[in-house]
Amino acid sequence: MSPVTDAELLVVGGGPVGLAAAIHARQRGIDVVVVEPRGTPIDKACGEGVMPGALTTLDRLGVSTEGADLRGIAYVQGGIRAEHRFAGRSGRGVRRTVLQRALSDRAEQLGITRRVGRVEHLVQDARSVSVGVTDAEAGLERITARWLIGADGLHSTVRELVGASRPPRRGTRRRFGLRQHFRIAPWGDLIEVHWTPRLEAYVTPLGSELVGVALLGPPGVDYSRALASVPELGDRLAEAAVDGPVRGAGPLRQLTSARAIGRVLLAGDASGYVDALTGEGLRVGFAQADAAVRAIKTGNVRRYEWEWVRTTRDFRLITSALVAGAGSPLRTRIVPASARLPRLFGAVVERLAR
Repeated sequence: MSPVTDAELLVVGGGPVGLAAAIHARQRGIDVVVVEPRGTPIDKACGEGVMPGALTTLDRLGVSTEGADLRGIAYVQGGIRAEHRFAGRSGRGVRRTVLQRALSDRAEQLGITRRVGRVEHLVQDARSVSVGVTDAEAGLERITARWLIGADGLHSTVRELVGASRPPRRGTRRRFGLRQHFRIAPWGDLIEVHWTPRLEAYVTPLGSELVGVALLGPPGVDYSRALASVPELGDRLAEAAVDGPVRGAGPLRQLTSARAIGRVLLAGDASGYVDALTGEGLRVGFAQADAAVRAIKTGNVRRYEWEWVRTTRDFRLITSALVAGAGSPLRTRIVPASARLPRLFGAVVERLAR
């Protein structure tokens, strides 16, 4: 006898990856409920560059967004510059709130059910998953589904509840991200990554009069002082009006012991994360969301572990190598090496972007 369920699939997390998973599921005829404690639009400290591969996924989901065309990526260190322009379609700089709202509107258009609340506990058996969702107005509600996708971010509650979190390795450098927007016309159509002795500054064009600047570095960074320490940016942005507060996220490094635990699948940052250095979080997260839904549709969730490894392999290997180099005496050689080896730099950018 089948259990009584509220939906075939429950998605925990209403950010871009969670909504992408829900939309993929509805497009495949799966009944979905999304649980998210925050209202739309949801903001997050991130670089806000949507790579070409991620735009292709958004096309398949029926989602379009406003933003600025991104033609490629440049690494900058003092007077040294390495850049690569995408061989195919451009990426897009999209403010996170704009992206999340567009995905949310598409989910509503498809009739996806939304519940406002925070998951507090989770139990599962061979046939279903049940969660307790706490809402400020309704109190505790129980939701039962045949499957659950946890896409609730770096500090995933679902990951903790199913026991899939792993502590960082001893000696791991803790890195955090900070981001703020500035009202100024973009001075190019590339994502610029400025390398300094302590951190990286990502500049992403977002519109005709808007850029976002994200800083990645150790804990305790003062955003204004750190930005002023990057000559190419501090001088340019000194007179620009800020648009909104500084937002932070981290620590970025998150490890997991598994991505498929019974009837629970983890996707996006909740499934494990290396670092934001290569800017591929959305592309990888969207690929994981698609793979998770396909595994549920076929009933072969064990395959999701293999798919997760396959879709994240390049991201994990390249990002891990860059993070290791960034934390070593080789840090000052990364940009000069990229400038001296433009074909290799371009090949890496293309591999990650698609």
